[in-house]
Amino acid sequence: MNGDMEQIYPRPLSGAQVAVLPPALVPGREPLVGKLVTLEPQHAAMHAAELFEAGHGSEEALRIWDYLTYGPWPDVSSYEATLRAQSSSFDPVFYTIRSNESNRACGQASFLDINAQNGVIEIGHIWFSPELQKTAAGTEVLYLLLCHAMDDLGYRRMQWRCNSLNEKSRNAARRLGFRFEGIFYNHLIFKGKNRDTAWYSILGDEWPQVKGIINSWLAPENFSEDRSPKTSLTELMSHRSQGG
Repeated sequence: MNGDMEQIYPRPLSGAQVAVLPPALVPGREPLVGKLVTLEPQHAAMHAAELFEAGHGSEEALRIWDYLTYGPWPDVSSYEATLRAQSSSFDPVFYTIRSNESNRACGQASFLDINAQNGVIEIGHIWFSPELQKTAAGTEVLYLLLCHAMDDLGYRRMQWRCNSLNEKSRNAARRLGFRFEGIFYNHLIFKGKNRDTAWYSILGDEWPQVKGIINSWLAPENFSEDRSPKTSLTELMSHRSQGG
């Protein structure tokens, strides 16, 4: 589906009374542990060499940076300087993704635009090495972030933004149950190019159904011996109710 033709679903009306205020908690620097991956609080000295290899070790890996506003880097030392700035940041809060199976660092993710008082947060700065792409482990990375924000910290809106030309990211958002909200045109200039930004979100009342679908898709019984899924998460999400 062409992104600009995506359906915009009805959402709660502005002005409705908020019955329960968000708890106004911010993400801490603690690991998020799943069955397939662990999200480690980013540590530049510990993670730079592994992440550099994961994101620069092949032509396929270098494609990661096509739609990100930064990268790639010429060497580990210049990359470590960027990671030092990221690791010291309070917003975004960065994580290094580690495969529980291979024990290799294989990507990065973060919480950003953290508005705890209003219960709004975003996941972004996401990149997966080829090892993680199109795998259940990659889906679990995002599921862990969603669960931590929505369940543990009580956020009521999870955002996803991406370059409108980045169909992989837009497909990933839809696959995870994010609803399309629209395009911000001429939103950014990055690497000398114009960027229109596509916006998606999951609201608090939508999250329980989204969570249930992802959780059932990640269940071991949904996977064959060759690790291929028996069902399509995109298709499962497309059949859920419009109201959440």
